[in-house]
Amino acid sequence: MGYIIKKEPERAILCAVSLPGKVEHTDRSIEELGRLAETAGAVIVDTMVQVRDNIHPQYYFGTGKLNTLKMLAEEQDVDLIIFDDELTPSQQKIIEQELGGIKIIDRSALILDIFTMHARTREAKTQVMLAEAEYLLPRLTKQWTHLERQAGGIGMRGGPGETQIEIDRRLLRDRIKKLKLDLKKISVQLDTKRKSRSKRFNVALVGYTNAGKSTLMNHFAGPSVEVENQLFKTLDTTVRRVQLDKAHTIYLSDTVGFIQKLPHQLVASFRSTLKEVETADLLLKVIDISDPNFKEHMLIIDEVLKEFNIPEKRFITVFNKTDILESAEHIKFVKRTYPGSFCVSAERGIGLDKLVEAIRDRIDASSYVHHFYIEPQEGKLIADLHKFGEILESRFVEDKILFTVFLDAPMYDSLKKKYQL
Repeated sequence: MGYIIKKEPERAILCAVSLPGKVEHTDRSIEELGRLAETAGAVIVDTMVQVRDNIHPQYYFGTGKLNTLKMLAEEQDVDLIIFDDELTPSQQKIIEQELGGIKIIDRSALILDIFTMHARTREAKTQVMLAEAEYLLPRLTKQWTHLERQAGGIGMRGGPGETQIEIDRRLLRDRIKKLKLDLKKISVQLDTKRKSRSKRFNVALVGYTNAGKSTLMNHFAGPSVEVENQLFKTLDTTVRRVQLDKAHTIYLSDTVGFIQKLPHQLVASFRSTLKEVETADLLLKVIDISDPNFKEHMLIIDEVLKEFNIPEKRFITVFNKTDILESAEHIKFVKRTYPGSFCVSAERGIGLDKLVEAIRDRIDASSYVHHFYIEPQEGKLIADLHKFGEILESRFVEDKILFTVFLDAPMYDSLKKKYQL
């Protein structure tokens, strides 16, 4: 949806309604909205918040506040007004008319625009295009005649009496249908790759956007994931093979970050990406402990993960960015409050040895000692035992070699099937 923020910086006003008892929450939310806008390339020139019992069904603000916003926009010579909540199509249309045609977007459109900027793989691009199309469908007006050009002329002609807006809606519905089919095909391919990784212990990084998941990934797997201090810099799930030591190898996944008020279209579109979370043997819940709102971030993460029905025992909470904290007492407090968690700095490598040890313990808890009587000429099987397990003992018993091997359950099942043991 690259039409929202232009390449040159646009001057923007941020707007929000603060409901009763939600003043602090609104302050945090609009601060985050500002960071989102800056990530998209906007320059924030002012902020307007109104305390109300509810969001006005037509004007969002009260009519008086909307008039004040119009005057402020003219004074500040702004290009764009961004609302912190998702506007209904009718709200957006009315507000645009009341404000004299100035460009109006909501939080959902802004997040979609950022996702468009950062999507790299075919899967991520398809997911974002689908979410965009579903967001735009109820918002189509005469300005969307560019859909006709995008369609390349095929299926352009409407039926008798069909208006341009009806043609646009039909073109967009056709596009949604095609994107869903494309995404389904991609999902099947990814499922095949996922099954091939099921032979190993799979660890997934989950967390709020910009919590340091990519930095943690690069510490374990070596630099390859782009790291910047931007929201939603990582959209494409990255999976790397990581050897913790001779006997412990994992597949580590870096997943898309979460955020409050994430558009429901994106949650649905990125469902296949989040399968990495669903199928992981262990999830590292990465929290930016330096963020004053980290507790709220934890609640948002838990809310998103609820639908996956993942048992609590499959999580390890990792509080990252301890190097930014000024007080060591803060770390002690967090450790007392969240027993079993780890306080680390992925940037500086602090505390990661203990985290690795905890991951190894989880692998060992799912691993067992196995005994194999193997013919000496079965070189491939012997090589795989050395490669994928920890050889505790090997000795000749008559004409065979007895291997005592420490193997995790998925790898044992894989070798058993491969060599018909």
